[in-house]
Amino acid sequence: MIYSGRVTWGLVIWVASFSAWGQSELVVRVKPANKALKANIEGYVGSLGNRDEDALLRFSRGAEEQARKAAQALGYYQAQIASEVQPASAADPSPRLVLSIQPGEPVRLRNVTVRIEGPASEMAAFRVPDSKLLRPGQPVNHGYYEDAKSLIQNQASRYGFFSGRFSRQRLAVDPRAGVADIELVYQSGPRYRLGAVSFNGDTVLDNDLLQRMVSFKPGTPYDSQLVAELTNDLQSSGYFEGVRVDAAPTAAVNDQVPVAVNLETRKPRTLGLGLGFSTDVGPRGKANWTRHWVNPQGHSYGWEAELSAPRQNVGLWYDVPLDPPLTDKLRFAGGYQNEELAGTDTVSQLLTVGPEWHSKLPSGWQRVISLKYQREEYKLGDDAGLSNLLMPGISYAYLRSDNRIDPHNGYRVQFDSKVAKEGLGSDSNLLYGNVTLKGLTTVAQNHRLLGRVQFGGSATNDYKKNVPPSLRFFAGGDQSVRGYDYQTLSPKNGDGDRIGGRYMVAASAEYQYSLTEKWRVATFVDQGNAFNDLDLGSLKTGVGFGVRWVSPIGPLRLDLAKALDDDGGIRLHFSMGPEL
Repeated sequence: MIYSGRVTWGLVIWVASFSAWGQSELVVRVKPANKALKANIEGYVGSLGNRDEDALLRFSRGAEEQARKAAQALGYYQAQIASEVQPASAADPSPRLVLSIQPGEPVRLRNVTVRIEGPASEMAAFRVPDSKLLRPGQPVNHGYYEDAKSLIQNQASRYGFFSGRFSRQRLAVDPRAGVADIELVYQSGPRYRLGAVSFNGDTVLDNDLLQRMVSFKPGTPYDSQLVAELTNDLQSSGYFEGVRVDAAPTAAVNDQVPVAVNLETRKPRTLGLGLGFSTDVGPRGKANWTRHWVNPQGHSYGWEAELSAPRQNVGLWYDVPLDPPLTDKLRFAGGYQNEELAGTDTVSQLLTVGPEWHSKLPSGWQRVISLKYQREEYKLGDDAGLSNLLMPGISYAYLRSDNRIDPHNGYRVQFDSKVAKEGLGSDSNLLYGNVTLKGLTTVAQNHRLLGRVQFGGSATNDYKKNVPPSLRFFAGGDQSVRGYDYQTLSPKNGDGDRIGGRYMVAASAEYQYSLTEKWRVATFVDQGNAFNDLDLGSLKTGVGFGVRWVSPIGPLRLDLAKALDDDGGIRLHFSMGPEL
């Protein structure tokens, strides 16, 4: 028996049939037991509806034939099938159609040839189907044969082999000998290429900027992933409300596929308002306003503000797209912040202004190079001061996560450093650095392990006189050492005022168990402190437990923590947002 062309995959349907009160019932008995065969027969015969006994008798011959085809789809060509209709009774008001199957030995594969010919055979990314289930000696399965064909065709469609075809596609079955042969030979033909990208629709941006958003050049070998990435890049650029990218092979000229992009520009301005709460800062309000495009070159600007009891700030920014414009930009930023650190001991009024160069490196790292002037007037206990610093800085950040809002596995790495030189726009010499490492892994679905390590330090010729509060270190609070209030871990002066430290170390280990998809319980231990000398023996420890609820904006965390040092008490901590 020879099957050429397309073999109906619908024979292998993994759908369980069901019965309801008063409906006819299908009973499939396979001896010896074979769950896959039983499920395939049930799925192919399907529901019997409300047939009565006579209707089931008329239907039984067809059901036997359907069961035979379903068995052949899994390689059982010698199956013995018998049917019986059991009438309804007082105990069971549903008549039954019973199919009894003895499958016998399956037909097994003898010769299997799966080959790609043409330019596609030279591509490492173009996979030749090599399933263990399609090797000599395995039972023949029409579904696996169709899967192999689909894999080849799907890859050809992705990589642009639009004129490819099967020169040989054959599943030959010899039921008497109990063997079958498969032959699949695919002639790929030439690989098409991506042509020029044209932009149409409602957009105020000039064509030069739009073309710089395209990650491929005309003549690049076709890859549907590149087309999908272009769509995603344009949608995430912040300029457009709607994006449609068409790359139709039927429009190809000389094996080049033109790419047509239709754009709908978003509204030029947006205003955002928000409220939040955490035990670090209490209630807080946020607001931001953005002008998404100012001119055809894609410049944008905006402001953002935050208001809480310990901190009030407002920031302004103006962005100029660079090359590539989707990841690189030049930002001119300025801001003012008034903050009360560590209770009422330390007050800071900080003004900052300067340019920032944002870029994404090929390795995936986000880099920011900045030159910031900051003027800070402050009060540290009984001391007051005024600091002027012109600080070149650089920061690197890398995030790998399987979900931005509620990740299950991933990590974040961030490094920040700044430097100031006395006489070059600064009152003093200062070197400042901060490192944060976070990691998350999920084991056996329900067990989550989180880790965090932070380290910061500064070097200067006169720390007490030259380092303002914004560049000193404090520990304690929701994101540092739970069990201690916000920024209460710090060196003190002679009057007992918290004045910040030259160094800070904090670490956390947390275990979470998922009760449901949205609810988790957690237990943790945190350690850390801020100090003027690297004395790890002075680290403070907090332990506790909490609950997590996964909201649309990320997990909401409620923790009860106990400080183990300094006669610490029990504190409640609440925070929200992604865990990486």
